[in-house]
Amino acid sequence: MAGEDPRRWMWGQALEMLARADRLHRQLFEPAAPGALLPSWEPPVDVLETERDVFVIAALPGVGERSLTLAIEGAVLLIRGQRTLPEELRTAAIHRMELPQGCFERRVPLPPRRYDQVRHHVRDGCLVISLRKLA
Repeated sequence: MAGEDPRRWMWGQALEMLARADRLHRQLFEPAAPGALLPSWEPPVDVLETERDVFVIAALPGVGERSLTLAIEGAVLLIRGQRTLPEELRTAAIHRMELPQGCFERRVPLPPRRYDQVRHHVRDGCLVISLRKLA
């Protein structure tokens, strides 16, 4: 590399790193084998707290409320469900698939508190869960 422009080899290294990151991303979100019941991915979440409530927002585009299970296990909120392609798209040719498919599970540590009401709704592709704090 002596005498070589550092911008050139740095650019090459940067492109190699981006390609590697893309490969890892695709491997992480590979569709689960048909019939697999083990969770194959975790949705990203935000946890926010107000004076009265704790809100957990999970990015779950294309997941219907009927396929969700929510539970509080000790100090952890469990979000479990499944994302599948709509029936009419199951025979479609896939050109690119980045949204994860199959069973998912996310265990979200909650702020140390007791909660008495768990409400949820889906809005803009996100599951919004509110937990009312006990006094």
